[in-house]
Amino acid sequence: MEKIINKHATYDYEVLETYEAGLVLFGHEVKAIKNQQLNFKGSYISVQYDPKPALFLVKAHLSLYKKAGNIPSYDPERPRKLLLHKKEIGSILGKLEQKGLTIIPLSVYTKRNNIKLEFCLARGKKKFEKKEAKKKEDVMREIRRTLKYQ
Repeated sequence: MEKIINKHATYDYEVLETYEAGLVLFGHEVKAIKNQQLNFKGSYISVQYDPKPALFLVKAHLSLYKKAGNIPSYDPERPRKLLLHKKEIGSILGKLEQKGLTIIPLSVYTKRNNIKLEFCLARGKKKFEKKEAKKKEDVMREIRRTLKYQ
């Protein structure tokens, strides 16, 4: 299985620190992820306090696995819990208190037999920052092109 990447994450946000977590999934959801049926558009990670704080992947659309049959109560955008240690959650919550930071998913991949989610603490980019990054990328592409043909 290849990585499923959130392509808008690095364009819309400045990545500050990355983390890795497991996901709580149903069996047919694991198969759907292995078939690349996950869409990150509009997804984010939220903190919910049951008695203790926990992180959840919200609004990530995971299509129903075709061979699973008809599951009438299946919600493709249900919140999915992230598996992290208490210390990691505490560290993330401490850093999240800074103004302007958010947690966004970057990619999903398999590690041995487990499905892992790579997510990051990020700060949103302003419009002019996005334009600057695009210009810089175009200049670097042009430099690589000219060096390649010489």
